[in-house]
Amino acid sequence: MSVMVARKKVVRKWEKLPGRNTFCCDGRIMMARQKGIFYLTLFLILGTCALFFAFECRYLAVQLSPAIPVFAAVLFLFAMATLLRTSFSDPGVIPRALPDEAAFIEMEIEATNGTVPQGQRPPPRIKNFQINNQIVKLKYCYTCKIFRPPRASHCSICDNCVERFDHHCPWVGNCVGKRNYRYFYLFILSLSLLTIYIFTFNIVYVALKSLKIGFLNTLKETPGTYPSTSLTVLTVLEVLICFFTLWSVVGLTGFHTFLVALNQTTNEDIKGSWTGKNRVQNPYSHGNVVKNCCEVLCGPLPPSVLDRRGILQQEESTAQEESCPRGPSAKEPTAAQGSGGQEESVTTVFSLQVPAPSLSNAEMPEEKQLMSGELPVPSQDAGQAEH
Repeated sequence: MSVMVARKKVVRKWEKLPGRNTFCCDGRIMMARQKGIFYLTLFLILGTCALFFAFECRYLAVQLSPAIPVFAAVLFLFAMATLLRTSFSDPGVIPRALPDEAAFIEMEIEATNGTVPQGQRPPPRIKNFQINNQIVKLKYCYTCKIFRPPRASHCSICDNCVERFDHHCPWVGNCVGKRNYRYFYLFILSLSLLTIYIFTFNIVYVALKSLKIGFLNTLKETPGTYPSTSLTVLTVLEVLICFFTLWSVVGLTGFHTFLVALNQTTNEDIKGSWTGKNRVQNPYSHGNVVKNCCEVLCGPLPPSVLDRRGILQQEESTAQEESCPRGPSAKEPTAAQGSGGQEESVTTVFSLQVPAPSLSNAEMPEEKQLMSGELPVPSQDAGQAEH
């Protein structure tokens, strides 16, 4: 008996997406492959806040106000939520062109530019697009085989074209683009406030202890019991971390606040797109700080165009040889449930080859019986002889 088994395995689209990204939780989480610095960011935030909540907050809540740890907890939770939202989301990756689309674009470019003589450099692949009476050039991406939309750029680390590309941030482990820029800005803003908050109350903690026993006596306390352990080692460590973080995070927040007010990206600022020699006016700016901030931070968030969890079905057919006793009929199996939560439909086709009984010349039907469709029934002796 020959058995043909056809299996339909459910495959998600994120499993076939090109680029250098890492996907987790069945495509729900999307990050860059280089995540080492992101883990360092988590360690610094979690470690510093854990020390602050475990030691200084207890003393300050008793001596000053219980609202101090509450407000610190709100800032901490908000900073962590915006960090994870920035790191785990699609920044606005543009899908690459399909083979048919890429071939059509190539034909269109050849028809526009004409035949380039051998040895000459082909002209740049650029399209002109008008935005607010300003000409914007759309550049062709040789990797994605598309003309990139305005303000889009190809990230060399993630190997993807990202819409409204700002920059690739290793501290969050992801690109920063159209779909996660507002969360990135809120993250660095809340982290700046949290750093200033912890740094300030660490100084207040040291000042309160110094008023009781003196500053030098405070530093000379023997570690081993609360709160001297945090004072001699942990508080100093927190102050150092917050001090060096202030220069980077607070400065970064001020820089991006300036960009948001002008409705400009980091990529455009580095390249000097609107401040170069030509002094081209930024066509995306509304000329009003409030309108620019509302568009960048409060505008509608576009949906992802990747459809990471969409289904792609791949059919795999296998042939197996099995022995089965002859019977008048065989039951067809029903659809089976595959392992791992993925459904697999299995269809089995049985092809039985049963040899026809041999008849003697005397027992052969006549031509009239063949024409009328009446076949003779073999006798019992013939059936026993066959067995």
